[in-house]
Amino acid sequence: MRRGRKILAWVLGILILLIVAIVLFIAFFDWNRLKPTINEKVSEAIGRPFAINGDLSAHWSREPGEGGLVGLVPWPHFTARDITVANPDWAKSKQFATLATLDFRLSPFPLIAHRIVVPEIRLGQPQIALERVKNGDSTWTFKLPESTGPSEWQLELNAIAFDKGHIDFSDAMNQIVMGIDVTPLGKGIPFDEIMAQQEKDSRAQANKITGASAKAMSRSDADEKDRQDETKKKQVYYFAWDAKGTYKKSTVAAKARTGGVLALRDANRPFPVQADARFGDTRIAFVGTLTDPLNMGALDVRLWFSGTSMSHLYDLTGITLPDTPPFATEGHLKANLKKGASVYTYENFTGRVGGSDLGGSLVFDTGGQRPSLTGKLKSNQLLFSDLAPLIGGGSDEEKAQRGDSVKQPADKVLPVEPFKTDRWNAMDADVQFTGVKIVHGERLPIDNLSTHLVLKDSVLVLDPLKFGVAGGTVGSNIRLDGSKTPMRGGFNLGARHLKLKELFPTFAPMQTSFGEMNGDASLTATGNSPAALLGSSNGEVKLLINDGAISSSLLELAGLNVGSYAVNRLFGDEVVKINCMAADLVSTNGVMESRLFAFDTEKALINVTGDIDFRDEKINLDIVPHTKGFRLFSLRSPLYVHGTFKDPAPGVHAGPLILRGGGAVALAVFAAPVAALAALVVPESGKADATQCKPLLDDLRKNPPKAPPAGKAPSGGKASPAGKARG
Repeated sequence: MRRGRKILAWVLGILILLIVAIVLFIAFFDWNRLKPTINEKVSEAIGRPFAINGDLSAHWSREPGEGGLVGLVPWPHFTARDITVANPDWAKSKQFATLATLDFRLSPFPLIAHRIVVPEIRLGQPQIALERVKNGDSTWTFKLPESTGPSEWQLELNAIAFDKGHIDFSDAMNQIVMGIDVTPLGKGIPFDEIMAQQEKDSRAQANKITGASAKAMSRSDADEKDRQDETKKKQVYYFAWDAKGTYKKSTVAAKARTGGVLALRDANRPFPVQADARFGDTRIAFVGTLTDPLNMGALDVRLWFSGTSMSHLYDLTGITLPDTPPFATEGHLKANLKKGASVYTYENFTGRVGGSDLGGSLVFDTGGQRPSLTGKLKSNQLLFSDLAPLIGGGSDEEKAQRGDSVKQPADKVLPVEPFKTDRWNAMDADVQFTGVKIVHGERLPIDNLSTHLVLKDSVLVLDPLKFGVAGGTVGSNIRLDGSKTPMRGGFNLGARHLKLKELFPTFAPMQTSFGEMNGDASLTATGNSPAALLGSSNGEVKLLINDGAISSSLLELAGLNVGSYAVNRLFGDEVVKINCMAADLVSTNGVMESRLFAFDTEKALINVTGDIDFRDEKINLDIVPHTKGFRLFSLRSPLYVHGTFKDPAPGVHAGPLILRGGGAVALAVFAAPVAALAALVVPESGKADATQCKPLLDDLRKNPPKAPPAGKAPSGGKASPAGKARG
């Protein structure tokens, strides 16, 4: 018994002496003597020069909050000063990282079980320089030695703390140069507060950009779903990030907040993220979580976009979008992030584009031969003027605001800004769009719009592109081949049952009319802008109107000042009944001439000859009246419209070329070529009275409009001499 007590006493004594020796060793040993060994071993481990340039020291202190024997035993605290980790020789910055101080403490008892437990490591004034060059080499990739097997020791690091740090980031592959300050928040901020503040800021930005109110931007069910997400509600933000620099050609300023640094290591634990960034004139903000952040696993955030034009998102996202008026959107973004195969879903978003609302869901898939964008979009109230930027339209001020580099010439009407076809091969797309109600002035009563857009292999197809107009429909399909230089286009259009009384709702004489407008057009063209396409167009246009009325005041209402001038010269300002109007036009290399362009009114036949040159935007038309029989009423000399689209010049021909009493002859000449309009004969609907056009429609039974292949003129070329002689 006594022998056992003696052995126990010796063991305890030796243990106490060992502890005392260790304490004295740590307390009085000159740790700087170990710096060369530590520097050498760490340098070998990371494949880079590592150095503790300043003092290395240690001291003892009890661990607060610990009780029992653990609370009585002091823990060792180590401090290293002026630490550097070098960069590879090719890097611009000599040092990869520098630390003013590094402090950490060890729990002594786990060392017995080969466990290194570090409750907290504190970094003083960390500075990091991250750089990647064009060949893909990066300073954050370390050449670590090959492992010879699992280590007997396990490291457990529970917390990392630091005062304000700085990161310089340069990525030549993605054209990013950024300076980032990282600051502890001091006190964690819960998700609810972060979400509420970001929502307030983003909706204020939306109001500033588009005039959209917070109510217009919100979708209550989606908002509530984000706010009540239990996973997100548990998140707390501990660090603030402030970044400034450039991305490609855009300046960048961003503020962000994230969770604790060590939360990054848990692949199954959502990591809280928030950011509000400005890329040039585009603003992007989000609040939510990132799962498995070190491997970019999954993203689940509330996302806000705003800016002067959606096309500016291309450099940032790689998504090909059109020029638009100022916009702002808000929605839920979910992303499954995989290298080369990420899928982003922007679901149930709402927003404003100019004065129009916009909503829907989109999916962007980066897998496959090229990325693809699919989805459905809807606008309940679409301003027709908001569509102008799609074809390079809008005022010079609006074009300058969205950064268009090509200015519209002062003497040109047709947009000359080229389509960005170089972006069309960056992705494919399959998107459906519906405009439930189109808001426009009385001059163009378009009711609704729908289209199916498909972009594949740089070929853009809108099929169909349908408008509801004046109780009828205007249906078309458009094909633009951006893989060709210059671009090749094909356009087919059909207008059916456009009610004249709805086309001109404020013109009283038209309200008793059952007349309709019907038309077809088929054109091919080459060119990279609307002006170039029209200036090279080949094909045919056919139009037929029956049972209408006209006066100069009607055309003034429609904004057709030249037409108003002509009608006033022919009839004064009285209302004149139109039995039929027919047009059969052929376009050859951008010059549109009339096989037939004539009005049959109750008082006269009006024949229009000449051409409209879309290449040079010039007009050369003659308007020749023929009275019906002998009347006291007499028409004056033929009229003309010359000049340009921008500045047309109507006038009266000098010679009195009137064919008094020549109505019968004119009618015969007028009716002869109308056979080509057979496809547009007004259907017998029980409402429209087709008999008004009967003298012109008896032979209308064949020959729909045709267009040759893009770049080729129609067979037969220009209008025949007989067509010119009809005047």
